[in-house]
This record gives sequence, C-alpha cells and structure tokens, in this order.
Amino acid sequence: MPFIIVRQDITNMAVDAVVNAANTQLLMGGGVCGAIFRAAGIKELSDACRGLSPVDTGRAVITPGFALKAKYIIHAVGPVYNRENSLNCERLLRSAYLESLNLALENGCESIAFPLISSGIYGYPKRDALRVAVAAVKDFLSQNDMDVYLAIFDKGSFAVSEELFGAVKAYIDDKYTAEYEAERAYEPSVTLYSRSVAAPSQGALEKIVDDLDEPFHVTLFRLIDAKGKTDTEIYKKANIDRKLFSKIRTGKGYLPSKRTILALAIALELTIEETDDLLKRAGYALSHSRKFDVIVEYFIVTGQYDIFAINEVLFQYDQPLLGSC
Repeated sequence: MPFIIVRQDITNMAVDAVVNAANTQLLMGGGVCGAIFRAAGIKELSDACRGLSPVDTGRAVITPGFALKAKYIIHAVGPVYNRENSLNCERLLRSAYLESLNLALENGCESIAFPLISSGIYGYPKRDALRVAVAAVKDFLSQNDMDVYLAIFDKGSFAVSEELFGAVKAYIDDKYTAEYEAERAYEPSVTLYSRSVAAPSQGALEKIVDDLDEPFHVTLFRLIDAKGKTDTEIYKKANIDRKLFSKIRTGKGYLPSKRTILALAIALELTIEETDDLLKRAGYALSHSRKFDVIVEYFIVTGQYDIFAINEVLFQYDQPLLGSC
C-alpha cells in the first residue's frame, strides 16, 4: 500500500520514520511538533536536534526516534505561507516532502508517515497543502517503492476540492439514495435453481464448466497487454504493493479483494462495463446500496482515473481506500 491517508496519531505509528513539521531551529513547538518531542523524549530529542540546527526552509534532517515506535524522526521545515509569494511557498513545501522521502530512502526506510506540513500555525491553506503533498509523493513513488502514510488527526485538518466534493455528493444523492430505495422495494421473483427445478445433469454440468470464461488473472494481464502497459506502471498507478501484484500474477488460485480489483480497473482506465466484467470474473459486483461503490463508480463513469483524488473523497466519506489491501 504505497500511499495511504489515515486518521491516526502520528506519534503512535509503527513505521520506519515519522516526519516532524519542524521549525528552522529544530526547537520543540506546538501541535504535531510538540507531540513528537513529548512522545520521543524531550531531553533526548532536543539534544539530538541541537547539533543539527539551523535548517533552511524546504530542507530536512534525521534523528533517532528515541521512545517512538519509529526508528527515525525526519525533521522537515515547511514554509510560513505568504499569499503574495505563493509559488515560492509551494516550491519550498514540495522540497520539504521530497527531501524527507529521499532521506528516508537513503537510510533504508520502507515506510514513512507525514503530517500535513505547514497547514497548522504556518497558515498554508489546507486544500493547497494537500495538493502539494499528494503531487510530491506521487512523483517520488513513480520512481521508488515505499509505504507512505499521510496521518490526519481529524477531518478539520483535511480539505477536498469543493467542486469535486460537490459533484460526488450530487452523484451519491442521485444513485445511492434513489436507486437504493428502489432496490429495497423490488424483490426478485426468479432464482437460478429452486427445489422445484431439477439440477442440471452431469453432462450439462460439464458443459457449463467447459464454457466458463477465462479466470480473473488471465483477463487482467490480457488487459494490461492490450493497453500497452507494463506491470510496474499498473501496480504503481493502482497504488498497490509490488509483492501483492506479484501474488496476483502467479494465478495460483489467489483472488484479490474487491478494493484491489477496483484499483487495478482505475489504473487500466477501464470503462464501467469493462470494470463490471473484471469484477465479475472474481465474483464481485458494484452495488448502488454501498456508498463506497457509488463513489468509485462516479470517477469511472466521468473518466477521472486519479486514484489519489478518489482516495481523498473516500477518506472524506469514511470509506476504505483503494489499493490499501
């Protein structure tokens, strides 16, 4: 699960490195910074930081994690937001993320957790801070493998585009509410095999088995070839782990979860009909009685295949994320 948004206290996360939203002097501050100092050990962390300061805005340094579950703390200095100089602020904020990620890579880290840097007392607009964070992480993961978490302590720290959120909400109101009620009111009167209908003969059963469509993994890799994509391109765009993708490729009776299949459908930019077919081959289907399904369906039918944008909306609706299992 390369990039996952979680609602969690970053000081309790069992990752290789946590990122501290630091000030240039690496002094204990408030918010996330203060919480990390207290959890790691104020004296120990202050002593370690003293020899590394000052740190320029946009740069990052590393210390041990001390009492944290994390092995390392990476101290990233984000900019104080200035609307008149917003382009430079964006450059510096992006640099803080990329410096942290590269520092983690250099120190052998396989997982890292970030707060939303500069979005607190430094005044960076949360929606813009999120956009910069996602773009930086996406660019890093396009060339590297690492589990990256964005730890959001509460929904007030998280903001999705109002235009996108409004469009998704309208689609949910139309599909989820109305059609769910219609589905509840309708009771199917036909079953495949009831007690009053004779089961198929042995010969007929063998024909049914012989006529089965190709298995899920065969269809998946046929689609990848047809799209002219590489395995690496697909598992990265699907936001899934390379080891999980390799497990799918073996085809030894393993079926991924519905969320993973939908992530792959997004990566392949399938139509809704193609997505339905791929799901069916693994025994799944989209349902308008599930808000998660309706949200993902919205992005597919509107041709928006950015899995990170989809996950931002899913997170806002307290739904599981794509590619996270």
